[in-house]
Amino acid sequence: MTNPTPSALERAEILVQALPHMQRYDEEVVVIKYGGHAMGDQAAAEDFAEDIVLLEQSGLKPIVVHGGGPQIGSMLERLGIKSEFQAGLRVTDKATVEIVEMVLAGSINKQIVGWIAAEGGKAIGLCGKDGNMVHARKVTRTVVDPDSNIEKVVDLGFVGEPDHVNRQILDAVLKAELIPVLAPVAVGDEGHTYNVNADTFAGAIAGAMHAKRLLLLTDVPGVLDKNKQLIPEMTVEDCRRLIADGTITAGMIPKVETCIYAIEQGVEAVVILDGKVPHSVLLELFTDHGAGTLIRRT
Repeated sequence: MTNPTPSALERAEILVQALPHMQRYDEEVVVIKYGGHAMGDQAAAEDFAEDIVLLEQSGLKPIVVHGGGPQIGSMLERLGIKSEFQAGLRVTDKATVEIVEMVLAGSINKQIVGWIAAEGGKAIGLCGKDGNMVHARKVTRTVVDPDSNIEKVVDLGFVGEPDHVNRQILDAVLKAELIPVLAPVAVGDEGHTYNVNADTFAGAIAGAMHAKRLLLLTDVPGVLDKNKQLIPEMTVEDCRRLIADGTITAGMIPKVETCIYAIEQGVEAVVILDGKVPHSVLLELFTDHGAGTLIRRT
């Protein structure tokens, strides 16, 4: 008999610890945001798909929301389309939003569906436009002009944020025992297509589904303190305080704000964790020590 690989051994150890935890999540919705940087290499992607299938087989109802910023950037570069960022968001003109939709709702979405199928799962790829699942409104941001020190409104083009989620489609998919894999593309007024930040999209989906957990997989261990040490657990009040005092900065601010929004919409807890750690989803849900930073209401 061949010896199991280290990955298989790790997974087996997690499963031994998982048994007492599975009942807690039985029939509960768990939304997992799979980030563009966290997607990693082929082996890491296969591990992620294997874990998602295991969640579904264990009685959970996983919903995957994926990003794809790096892949969008690569495609735009290949096509010679210049990309600009303002206030941390990609300015998305008509040409760019067509590429965004092609990459997110096309190649990446179906690739993840294929990985899950290869691990024995049944997934269905959708985006927010399907069945009017997610309606978005246009996003505007203000930035401070460095020369005049005056705030100005930035037009981000076809960048949106969810203002309504119709959960009927997701309820039907979950009832059919399928795993929804969602691309963060939504429809707006007059049928316009909007590019939505994947964290924001996942937070809206988790809130609408009253998810037990929202997991934001990223490329950092979680929320760090001023000494760059991981903060294992926080409350919403802690989050607001650490944003105000400058501990939470830059790109972590919108992630944490998404966590706060999701919790206020009824999600029990949100976790920010490193998607590059093997089986990080299983470690968080099925072991005592968990992974990343867990954020609760109180």
